[in-house]
This record gives sequence, C-alpha cells and structure tokens, in this order.
Amino acid sequence: MGGDVNFSRRELLAHLAAVPLSGLVGCGALGGYNFVGELLSPDFSTGHRLRDGWQPPPPKSAAQSHQVVIVGGGIGGLATAWQLDQNGIDDYVVLELADQPGGTATSGSRDGFHYPWGAHYVPTPMQDNESLIELFRQMGVIVGQQSDGRPIVSEQYLCREPEERVFFQGHWIEGLYPTAGASPQDLEQLQRFRELMRDWSTRRDAAGRRMFAIPMSRSSDDDLVRQLDNVSMSQWMTDQRFSSARLRWLVDYSCRDDYGLTIQQTSAWAGLFYFVSRLGGESAESQAVITWPEGNGRVVNYLAQQTADRMRCSHAVTNIQRRDGHVHVRALDKQSSTTVDFTAKHVVFAAPQFLAPHLISDWKSSGRSVANFRYGGWVVANVFLSARPQESDGAMAWDNVIYDSRSLGYVVSTHQTGLDHGATVLTWYQPLLDDDPRVSRAELMQLTWQDWVRVVVSDLRKAHPDLAPLIRRIDVMRWGHAMVQPRVGFVWSDQRRTASESLGRIHFAGTDLSGIALLEEAFDRGVQAANRCAV
Repeated sequence: MGGDVNFSRRELLAHLAAVPLSGLVGCGALGGYNFVGELLSPDFSTGHRLRDGWQPPPPKSAAQSHQVVIVGGGIGGLATAWQLDQNGIDDYVVLELADQPGGTATSGSRDGFHYPWGAHYVPTPMQDNESLIELFRQMGVIVGQQSDGRPIVSEQYLCREPEERVFFQGHWIEGLYPTAGASPQDLEQLQRFRELMRDWSTRRDAAGRRMFAIPMSRSSDDDLVRQLDNVSMSQWMTDQRFSSARLRWLVDYSCRDDYGLTIQQTSAWAGLFYFVSRLGGESAESQAVITWPEGNGRVVNYLAQQTADRMRCSHAVTNIQRRDGHVHVRALDKQSSTTVDFTAKHVVFAAPQFLAPHLISDWKSSGRSVANFRYGGWVVANVFLSARPQESDGAMAWDNVIYDSRSLGYVVSTHQTGLDHGATVLTWYQPLLDDDPRVSRAELMQLTWQDWVRVVVSDLRKAHPDLAPLIRRIDVMRWGHAMVQPRVGFVWSDQRRTASESLGRIHFAGTDLSGIALLEEAFDRGVQAANRCAV
C-alpha cells in the first residue's frame, strides 16, 4: 500500500482481509444475519492531548505525599506494586489512565463468559525466574517443584488438549506445522531447524547465562547473540538455507503472534528468542502453556486485588518533575475533572516510553531519546456463538490458526472450562503489519464496527463457512500503541538499554524496556524498579 494513506474504506478492508473486495461479507446485515456489538478502544484522546502539550489547570488542594508513585497500571506497574509489598513498602499509589488496570492484558466478561482482550497465556516459567514463580505460587497456579527444581503447575491451569491446530488446504491439521503434503525437503528443514533451536538452548556464555532466557535481562549479552540483532529473521533463515515455504510460514506466524511483525521486519535475535527461550535445555518440547478463560486478565485481576485501595484509575498523569529532592507528579482525575498533585520519594514510570518525553519535565536535558521505540497496533474481536460450527476434523483446539490469513486466528475462551460443545466465545487477533504507521492509524480510526465485523467474519468463514448464523454478538477492540516492536537493530541498541536506567529517583518499568512485549518481561521490569525504590 506504500506511503500514501488516502485510501477508501473498501481498499483498507480488502487489504486487512487479504481477499478481493468481492470476497468480503456483504453489507446487508452481514449476509442477512443480525447481531450486535461494540467498537471499543483505550483512551486515545488524552494521550494525543498530552502529546500536543496540553496541561490541566492547577490543583485546588494540597499535594498528596507517598513514598512511591507508580505511573501506569499495566503488568509493569502492577508488578512494581506487588514487589513493593513483598519488600514491606505499602506507602504507594498507582495512577492508571484507563478506568481499569491491566493494559493489553485486560479481559472482559458477558453472559457468563470470560475472555481476553489481549495477552492470553504464559509459558511455564523456568526454575530461575523466582519472582514470577512466587507470584504464581501465591495465586495457586504453581503447587510445588520437581526434584530438579522445575515448578509443578496445577493441572487445571495447563492448556488442555487439543492445544493448537492449523487450517490448511481445506482441512484442520493438529499442531501449527502443516504436515499434509510436506515434501522430504520440507521435513528435513523442519528437523534441522528444531535441532538448531535445541542447540542454542543448551549453549551458555562465559558467565554461565543462557543465550536466550526469559526474562531477557538474564540472557547473554555475548557478541555472538548481539550480532543477531543486526539482521532480520528472514535474512537469517536465508543465510541458514531455510527455504521451505511451510517452515518460513511457521516462523513468520510466530513473529506475528508475539511481536506483531513479519519475519522481514523482526530482528533475528527476537526471532530466535521466541523459539529458544521456551526450550528447557535438552528438551525437544517448549515449556507447557499456562492459560485461563480470561487469558492474562487472571494475573491482572489478582494483582489489582492486592492493591485495590491504592489504585487510582481514570487518572491521567500530565507532568513529572524532579524538584527539592523529591519527585512531583500532577494528574487529572478524569471522573471529577479535577487536578491532583502527588509528592514522592520515588516515581516508577510504568507507562510506554513514547510518553516519557511528554510527561517528564527535564527529559530533553537528560540526553535520552525514544526515536527508535516503535509500537504496533492490533485489533482483537470477541465473537459470541450460540453453538459451535460443524467440524469434520475433530474438536476445536485452544489455538486455531488459518494458514492463508493475515490474522492470527482465534482462541476458544471456554476451552479451559472443559466445555467442548454449545455456546462459546472466540477471541480473534490481527496485528497491523504496515511499515508506515500512518496506514495503521487510518485502519484504526477510519474503519467502523461494521467494517471490522466484515473483516472478522470473512476471515473466520475461510475455515468455518457455516459460522455466520451462529454469531450472536461481536465486540471489537482497537489497540493503537499495543506493543513494542523488536525490529532489526533495536533490541541491543543503546536507546533501549539506556531506557531501563533510572533517571535520578525516576525508575522505569514496562515491557518495552526489553524490546519484546511479554508478561514475563513487564513483570521482571516492574520487580526491578520496585527494588530500586527500596534503596
């Protein structure tokens, strides 16, 4: 689509659906089937006003004093609060722009169903990820450990079978690799790729660190791995003679799934990280997946409950200033339209880095830059069904992927409940992959609920032609700056590494500090920031 953004809605629709215009579901109540829904989004307007230099009026009351003020109630901010509690510090407040905490890990509920609005699983943490293991122990997710120290996960939280499948050439195939019709060369390359990933998982640097570890702060910074950040995953695969279209599709899908990027856009370091960090040494299998009907909203809800009396939702931070040995924070209480000032010994900035230059008053003099931080947009739809579509290839899996789609397919929210029949909710995901961010903005801001429903239904009908009569409702969420993108050259850049360093008593927490948008990364950054507040 190039850099020109003057496209009609029909062109944007066809581009998103990756089908000709004639292939989209028609406008007439979507082929004669009537259902309702909403078009949702986080608060775009406040962030745009702050970017443009808007400031609220002065407060009418004295500043509130706390030991720590946490800016942002996503996983990074919630993890900061959790770790402060672990450290015995309870004099803190969390300021969250939205009317509920969680960011892209939030979830929803309706008609007895729970479903995610974003992130929806966590691989079982390795035994050296102590903080996350402790959180999961407190949540009752981890119930013990094996003789070698590996955590034992309560069976009800491990993803049930069938875990994943791919729709390929008119049939569902178990697993994510389309084995049907694969040539000997295809299978040889798949085997060689797997062996290479296992080899990377067993390597250690001179300090004994894994080359790729979750969280990435524990990964090796050896030149051997850092140089992978200088080429794309696509180029790395070409250099390694991986030409199989099926294998390249699998790796491309994986990059789109975790990073919202194609293999041409993704750093080879990040591409390898996806596969290697989840392998436990000699094991040929990735760590088992932990999930819930509401996805990672389960973690959000638990953490939010622990700090409910110190959570201030609908508070838009407008200024952070270091002065007189303290950090001063100004926020707008959107519900009362009043300005509130806070004074703190420490501030943890757990909002995305792109907001820092607009909120931290002495940012320019710090010499820092966020120019290389790029974020991707996503659209998530929750599709309410009165019954399951007819299946000739077995039951729905938890994760259901369509091979020839720009989307990531869907997860079944009721999968973990053991209900394999009857009504359910499908959570459908699509990253916006355009290199030109203006195109993604046009897709997010110009398209209506009816437009997005046409894209969603047209995509799902590739695998489920009888789906439309079963739809009762479709709600669509637009995420603008949903997740940081590990593009070529970013993960090991000076900008990314400097961003995690404290600015006096302003400490930073958030998944973008790692360059990859994972719950484990946001949690680790929050824990680190909280520990700095204890000094």
